[in-house]
Amino acid sequence: MTHTVEVQNVRCGGCSNTIVKALEKEGFKDVAVDLSCEPRKVTVTVEDEALLAQLRVTLRKLGYPLTDEEVGFFDNANLKAKSVVSCAIGKFSDTKKKD
Repeated sequence: MTHTVEVQNVRCGGCSNTIVKALEKEGFKDVAVDLSCEPRKVTVTVEDEALLAQLRVTLRKLGYPLTDEEVGFFDNANLKAKSVVSCAIGKFSDTKKKD
């Protein structure tokens, strides 16, 4: 089953790369991040619907909460900081692949 969610703090291909790698590691298939729209959309294929709860958790851990989440000021700052680090890791690993 294909499932799409809208996420916050996704800015570039580095963010996308991090999200794809993390979700594939969790067992999601056909992971795609749509950077052409705002808010950004993450689409995954799941064989087991129990994985859907993990989708929210994994994205939040990386600093990319879903748009339907209420986030306080300090939590928002923390999530944005996490997303910057996740983005940098995604850019670095993408550059490393090209070498």
